[in-house]
Amino acid sequence: MDTPLAGLKIVITRPREQAVDLARRIEQAGATPILYPLLEISSPADVQPLHDAVSRLAEFDLAVFVSPNAVRYGMQAILEAGPLPPQLKIATVGQGSARALRELGAANVIAPQDRFDSEALLALPELQQVAGWRVAIFRGDGGRELLGNTLGARGAKVEYIECYRRSRPRHDAALPEAVDAISVTSSEALGYLWEMLDTAARDRCAAIPLFVPHPRIAEKARELGWREVVPAAGGDDGLLSGLIAWAKFRNQP
Repeated sequence: MDTPLAGLKIVITRPREQAVDLARRIEQAGATPILYPLLEISSPADVQPLHDAVSRLAEFDLAVFVSPNAVRYGMQAILEAGPLPPQLKIATVGQGSARALRELGAANVIAPQDRFDSEALLALPELQQVAGWRVAIFRGDGGRELLGNTLGARGAKVEYIECYRRSRPRHDAALPEAVDAISVTSSEALGYLWEMLDTAARDRCAAIPLFVPHPRIAEKARELGWREVVPAAGGDDGLLSGLIAWAKFRNQP
């Protein structure tokens, strides 16, 4: 078996339930995955607004799911109430989320093919002429306003539907010292990590290669003082490919 990551210890900071498949693939590549979730994901404290919004879903022209968690919690609430309205267009940011939506019965999902962020979704031709549309954006508690603001500027009437909440986990253990790489997939999680560390731990941590899937996270990491920030494509495939390419380069004589 090919083990391009043999002997490495790699920290995965995703929410625990989202890290299982990636940890398995990293292990298959020869590395030791270390699960160290920096965010906990759960249902909203009050689910009634979500159920009320879902009951009106047939009034909307487009539903946008901004993340895998939005797909998971949003579609769960929708399908519990009944099937997706047949006229409703569905959009999402990433290809992993698009696959999950198709598996849950959504057809013709609108999603970018290359970059996986709001900017890439907004650049698609399907979202240029939206004047008069009613748009539901399924997301967590808070987040970027770019998607809604831009669609609103294009003439759509936008409603945010909060279908999950993020919280900071309680860690009993410190971040392991003898690790070779850390992966962080959100600026919020990166901020939590930095807040948890004392000065000495920050200095040590900033010397560990940090793998991130988006320029915004990379910029924040450099502002915090990270010395080696490695860009990777989104999703499990992108992160794994980035780790393998980095390990190959690292092992060159």
